[in-house]
Amino acid sequence: MSSGSDLLITRIQPLRPRGLKVLIHTDCGEPFEVTLEALERNRLGVGDPLPEDRRHHLLNNDADVRVRDSALNLLSYRMRTRSELKRRLRQKDFRPDRIDLCLDQLEAKGLLNDEATAAAFVRDRLRHRPRGRARLSSELRAKGLNADLAHRVIDDVFEATGTDDLSLARQVAEGWLRRQNRDVVKALSDTSRSQDREKARRRLYGHLTRRGFRSDALRVAIEETIEVTQR
Repeated sequence: MSSGSDLLITRIQPLRPRGLKVLIHTDCGEPFEVTLEALERNRLGVGDPLPEDRRHHLLNNDADVRVRDSALNLLSYRMRTRSELKRRLRQKDFRPDRIDLCLDQLEAKGLLNDEATAAAFVRDRLRHRPRGRARLSSELRAKGLNADLAHRVIDDVFEATGTDDLSLARQVAEGWLRRQNRDVVKALSDTSRSQDREKARRRLYGHLTRRGFRSDALRVAIEETIEVTQR
């Protein structure tokens, strides 16, 4: 039985659309919302007393369920690194310690894996938006990976796909050239040092460097592209 000061659950009202949340009515005060899972974890029902410590435990369980569900919902749209997921959950005002615990549990279950997420990202880039090592590394760092892991992932994916910076730079340069008008192509093929030629070269150089190509890969890709225009 409950003590005279304990609340008593008088009604549990399922909330639409799917009944995964309920509204708990008590004999005193305003009703409050919790997830059905948290309610079931605490084995509470109509007629049960709800002393302050038990209510606190219920609300803690409810917050755990909500942060986990939010994390899984975000992961259902696309793979994310731990840092990305943590940032999004912080924006939803979950407590940092609760977020960390949730992410630890997701990692333990294999649902959150920075290395796998990074590898999938790099493979997608190579298929659809080729980038050089420098740009890929920068993008992975922005996702929260440390430099060592970013470089290792890039090395592994490059080896597995049989690619390298030079072949990617050639691919990007070829795509750039196909999109240029006749005047740019003509200027690029000019053997004199005209202003138009230098402008076209700078455009190609800028396009490749913005996509993360450096040193030999950059130089060779530019030289080979110019050679193509001169044939």
